[in-house]
Amino acid sequence: MAKNKTVETEKSVADFIGNIKDDTKRNDCLALIKIIKKQTKLEPKMWGPGIVGFGSHHYKYESGREGDSPNVAFSPRASSIALYLSGNFDDREKLLKQFGKHKTDKGCVHIKTLAEVDKDILAKMITNHIKHINQLYPAK
Repeated sequence: MAKNKTVETEKSVADFIGNIKDDTKRNDCLALIKIIKKQTKLEPKMWGPGIVGFGSHHYKYESGREGDSPNVAFSPRASSIALYLSGNFDDREKLLKQFGKHKTDKGCVHIKTLAEVDKDILAKMITNHIKHINQLYPAK
């Protein structure tokens, strides 16, 4: 079976964020780290070359594929910041309606800037997402 490409690394989160050229995106990423740390009580770690993750869990799908994944994560991309949040946490659709300017796909919520979203709603979404992840993948 193929090995996961995105794994936790020892690379520096501070260096990664410090190398973001766009001031707004860099400052938004620093603010996201504070928000997620407050909600999770976890330190950020690099996952692969471009994902900042908090905590981890081991998953195993019915297909037999398994691996480790961050509990919650984000990635600054060229056109947005991708927030890795489950598509199934409690009150997801209700909270997204109150969240502000964003786009969604499978397991990501994409934002341009933190100024365009409600940070209190983001905190609730992170809390609900973590609760969902902990129910799916209880700590052993």
